[in-house]
Parts: sequence; C-alpha cells; structure tokens
Amino acid sequence: MGTLLVTGGMGFIGSSFIRYWRKINPGDRIINLDLLTYAGNPYNLVDLIPSDTYTFLRGDVADAGLLDRIMEETQLDAIVHFAAESHVDRSIQEPASFVRTNVLGTQQLLESARRAAVPRFILVSTDEVYGSLGGKPGAFTETTPLAPNSPYSASKAGGDLLARAYYETFGFPVIVTRCSNNYGPMQFPEKLIPTLIIRALHNLPLPIYGDGLHIRDWLHVDDHCSALHAVLEAGRPGEVYNIGGGNERTNLEVAGRVLQELGLPQSLLEFVADRPGHDRKYAIDAAKLAGELGWKPERSFEEALSATIGWYTANRSWWESILSGEYRNHPYLKGGGRS
Repeated sequence: MGTLLVTGGMGFIGSSFIRYWRKINPGDRIINLDLLTYAGNPYNLVDLIPSDTYTFLRGDVADAGLLDRIMEETQLDAIVHFAAESHVDRSIQEPASFVRTNVLGTQQLLESARRAAVPRFILVSTDEVYGSLGGKPGAFTETTPLAPNSPYSASKAGGDLLARAYYETFGFPVIVTRCSNNYGPMQFPEKLIPTLIIRALHNLPLPIYGDGLHIRDWLHVDDHCSALHAVLEAGRPGEVYNIGGGNERTNLEVAGRVLQELGLPQSLLEFVADRPGHDRKYAIDAAKLAGELGWKPERSFEEALSATIGWYTANRSWWESILSGEYRNHPYLKGGGRS
C-alpha cells in the first residue's frame, strides 16, 4: 500500500489496526495522528519506536493547517479515519464535542485529502447510524435509511453523509464502513464488556440498563481489522460496507457469560434505569462485504470473549493505570507533538 495516515491511532480500534497492518505489511509507513483526548492511550502502542515506518503526531483532525502540512510533506497512499468521539453516554452530556470532531473534523480531513488527491480514504463508522430495529426481524443493510437516535450516532451519520457528498460532488474516492459493537484487548474501560470484566474482577455489581434485553451484534476487533484490510485493498469508491460479527447477544447474556467465565454468581447482576435514547436492537447484514470481497469473521463470540476476559485478568496494570489516571502521565501528553 505504501504510506498510510491513520487518525485516532491511539484509540482501541485504531491502535489494533496499526498493530494488524504492521504485522502483514511491515514495510509500509504509518503516520498516526491522534489528539490524545481521554480515550487516546499512548500505552496501547508503547512498544512502537519511532522509525522510518512509524511516526506519531499529536494533533487534531479539525486543524486544517496541520492536515495540509502533513499532506504537503508526505505523499499519502491512503487515509484510514478512526478519530472520533464515540461514547454514547458522554454524547448525551456534551454533544457539542461530538459534532466538532465527528462532523467538522471529518469534513476538514476530507477537504484536505481531496485537495492533496489522496487516492484512498476509508471512513470508519458505526451501525448506530441506522437507529434501532426495535422488535422487528431482519438486519441493517447498506441501503437501510439512516435514523440515528443519540448525539453520538447523529454526529457519525453527519460524517457519513459528508463522505457521500465528497464522492458525489468531487469524485473523491472515499469508502464508508459501518461496524457493529467491537470488543477485545485494550478497549477503554467505559465500554460495556471491559466495564463488566473489571467490575467482576473487583467482585462489584454489574450494572445492566433497563431489562437487559437490548441486543447488539459483537465483532472482535481483529476481525474488524481484517475487514478494513479487505475494503482498503479492493473496496469500491463511493460504496458503504457493513461489517458484522454475526454474534447477536442481549446485554444480559453478555454479562451473564462474563460472570460464568470468572466463576462468579449471577446475583452480581444489577438492573439500573435505562439511558435516554437507548436503541433496542442492532443487527447487521454483512453479505455485501462477503460477496464482493470474500470477507467473513473468523472468531466465535464465546471463545473470543473468554480470551478477552483472560487478557484483562492478566493485564491489570494496563486498565488500573486508566482508572487511576496514571496513563495521562505518558511523555506524549506532557510535551508531545511529534515522535
């Protein structure tokens, strides 16, 4: 592929993608651009040393001057855009920051990339832009109308529509991917599965919104990375590709499985008031990706969840540093612009 700009590469999925890509394409150069807001954790890639094939830049995707300098100094072969505010609960409390990054930041990145004639641009989005299936059968397809129900999903839908507009108006070669819920090692502790694991390891109650019967499709982050690889290599510009794990589970089932794996009683489940705008069901149809590009997920949910629980159990220092705030003492957060 050559040289990739990866935005949001210190986050959970972005850092996983960088590790994945360096493993299969060790000669490619990766520029990792991340503002290092609270969910950007430099320790996710602590073993990567700056070199001819890896550069970290601390910066904002909404900074037009910075983006233009990067693209003037480096001939990019592709951009993979992960950078986003992504936690639904936080979007309810502070929606403006989600609009700034997910809409305005995406537009600025698209514009800078268009002017620089970057030949490949992947916008990593979410199935939450489709809204909720409620109690209806079936699954979201790429032609399902967008109907976001939270400030987070609305802001992501805004970015998706801007990507479409840049393709239709300028012929810019952007592709949108929409994935289901990810899980795996090094996911920030505010997300559902790490929250459940960490609280269970402390023998604390596991909070379950509402009746716990909200359904999500779970996708292991490594399967997500392999899907992005397929899209980056052979996806058609202007298209949308759904990426799903084929693992629909209720939140109650997921929490119960965590307790079972750790040998803890189901009495630790604690039902709490539901959150506003909580979508009832997501299910995603990834047949287009399978049919066009031959991709399918490799991991079963039960086995991969067990491995994920094992990782959090064996790597307490990683998540304890986040809970304590110690991870914010990394040198990149003290002075850091470039390395």
